[in-house]
Amino acid sequence: MSLFDFFKKTDKVGRDSAIDSNELVEGSEQTESKDKVSTKLSFHPDWNVPQEQQYVFRFLANELKPLNPNQLSLAAISIDEEPRSGDWLVKAFFRSSIPNSIELGEIELILLDKDDQLIASKPFNFNELGTIPPESARPWVFTFEKSLIDGKDIPDEGWKIAFNLISLRDHMLDLDETWKNQLPKEQQEILAKVIKDLPKLSKNEVNFTGFQVKLHDNQSLHVSIFIRNGHNKVINLEQLPLEIIDANGKLIAKGSFKLDPILSVQPNSTKPWTFIFPAELVTAEDADLSRWAARVPQ
Repeated sequence: MSLFDFFKKTDKVGRDSAIDSNELVEGSEQTESKDKVSTKLSFHPDWNVPQEQQYVFRFLANELKPLNPNQLSLAAISIDEEPRSGDWLVKAFFRSSIPNSIELGEIELILLDKDDQLIASKPFNFNELGTIPPESARPWVFTFEKSLIDGKDIPDEGWKIAFNLISLRDHMLDLDETWKNQLPKEQQEILAKVIKDLPKLSKNEVNFTGFQVKLHDNQSLHVSIFIRNGHNKVINLEQLPLEIIDANGKLIAKGSFKLDPILSVQPNSTKPWTFIFPAELVTAEDADLSRWAARVPQ
């Protein structure tokens, strides 16, 4: 089966996912026009498209709605399942309404269902699409491997393929409202800088990094940690078992915290939180807190 056989006369253009071009192409040329832009069909220069298939592509391209100026977009077409591997072959138009040609590198894309719930995510090398002409629409097939789909069925309608803007932005401070109200702006800015300087998380990594500890006179231990979320979706914590280890590797506190309300950490973000171990959960005699670590027991 050739690449062009994936595009059928029965295909229809679905949801469009458009963003401002500056989100992906820093300093891209911008038009001052306010007029909508109708994108022109563009094929990869290495494609030798049969005449009959060109009609299919033109029919689909004619269904595309005009974009606002200075946008990049992914317009969903359809999804086929590769019979042997079970991989999903996601057909879409990559569209540009900016007035100059562009070339892009690696960008993470996400598949969302009709309720905008995440189905799958994967980074793609957009260099493979070649140079995208001004104000154009280029058809492409994006392959999402079966292992990324997690047993989900192909959605019937309303799904979309989109740029994962969360993965493009810097890791951010996710400050709870109670912390925002209590911390002066200067301290909030210090926290944001500390988080920016922490080692980069792996994709989908959740990490617990201690940053402040104090043993009170009543022998309760107050521990502040960074809850770091490398996922591209929110994580919700209802119960958190936690252990504190001092500089000598000694276990000085151990407990399990019920979080009510649930503690949510936004995608690609770090949330600071303080946990208080009551005295009966603390064995801090002769503890060396010059260095310490927080860990979640398995």
